[in-house]
Amino acid sequence: MGLKGKLLGQIEISINGDLFHEILGARPHHLPSMTSVVLAVDGQWGTQGCTTIFKYTQGEKTEIGESFMDTIDDEKKMVKYRVVKGDILKSFKSFIITCEVETNGDDNFVTWTVVYEKLKEEIPEPLTFMEYLFTLTKETVDHLAKVNP
Repeated sequence: MGLKGKLLGQIEISINGDLFHEILGARPHHLPSMTSVVLAVDGQWGTQGCTTIFKYTQGEKTEIGESFMDTIDDEKKMVKYRVVKGDILKSFKSFIITCEVETNGDDNFVTWTVVYEKLKEEIPEPLTFMEYLFTLTKETVDHLAKVNP
């Protein structure tokens, strides 16, 4: 096993994928009211350079992180974040999160990719962080489905 790794996870969503991408890319400031895992969004909302403060659970411990939005690509329906502060950087030298939305007729999928470099070989793979991303997705979709039936 090496220090560098990549995790991919995909989840089907019940809402239009364009709407999900719009929330992550153009309206991330709505996430704190939609989910229990996003605490705040700061900076020029919906533009590259804004930051998101989030909480996630590692084992039984709640941790906090801050990510910087590096890329918004509306054509590819892709948003890329780089973790710049927080508990996760105690274990990882770098941590980059990408969300891509795929729409094909009535089928809508969200694919999360985490590219990371561990500080030490014995640090476990960030599987619980992928769970956090799925929770973020599910809570956002559930909220949007209620307000946009």
